[in-house]
Amino acid sequence: MASKTVTVGSSVGLHARPAALIAEAAGEYDDDILLSVEGDDEGVDAASPLLIMTLGAEKGASVTVTSDNEDAVNEIAALIEKDLDAE
Repeated sequence: MASKTVTVGSSVGLHARPAALIAEAAGEYDDDILLSVEGDDEGVDAASPLLIMTLGAEKGASVTVTSDNEDAVNEIAALIEKDLDAE
């Protein structure tokens, strides 16, 4: 299983817009992709914008992306690191 821990880059954290963009990208994969923050052992489905928002990940928070698909991990991790509000 591949995993990568990255820092949230969006200026207001993983709120509605970034969560929707991340979920849309995650939905393109057939593999399960989980996101978790420190202290959260279970994680949430990266294909669900509502579940992503429940993480409460603010700018600068560490988020771990986990999946059997390393390409999916890398793509979703890159999105989390970007300021998706600036686009």
